[in-house]
Amino acid sequence: MDKLLITLDTALRTLFVAPQATQPCPTLAGQSTELSSTEKVYSGALMRVNHVGEVCAQALYTAQAFATKNESLREHFTRASAEETDHLAWTAQRLEELGARQSLLNPLWYAGAFGLGLIAGRLGDKVSLGFVVETENQVEAHLQSHLSLLPDNDHASRAIVAQMKDDEARHAQEAKEAGAMELPGPIKGLMRVAAKVMTTVAHRV
Repeated sequence: MDKLLITLDTALRTLFVAPQATQPCPTLAGQSTELSSTEKVYSGALMRVNHVGEVCAQALYTAQAFATKNESLREHFTRASAEETDHLAWTAQRLEELGARQSLLNPLWYAGAFGLGLIAGRLGDKVSLGFVVETENQVEAHLQSHLSLLPDNDHASRAIVAQMKDDEARHAQEAKEAGAMELPGPIKGLMRVAAKVMTTVAHRV
């Protein structure tokens, strides 16, 4: 019952409460951001996608923490989720600064990601950790692409994305060290397709 209540609380906080970061929002010292209205709209769309990614990260880690019977691994997932909360807060703050809104489909994204995390967790800890590795690897590649897409002078967004990229790479490495198994190629391919659908839709809605 405690696990269920914690899981429900996390979902409600992710979707309906302004997240609070434990670490200050990354910045680039000595760099100021001045964007045209067109650049703000474009950066806002990209950061909306990144915010959706963090909504999904909360759902995935929460589901995996709920599914595992290994207390040490549950603490691992919970700790990673807390770090992803910083990302959620930073991207939400940046969206507000850009005058952009969050995705209208966040409850749907959360539900879908939670379902995937729950399935992975039910298949065993090694599979669940393998799912983390592949997810984080794909997210890292996605964030790297955004560093090339964001306007050159959007230093505020770039600082956030760069820090998130480093953190996701670390989460993948930690999952490997915890005993992750390599997922089959077809599963990785399906994950890439699902991520492509999500990023394409979230860019607009």
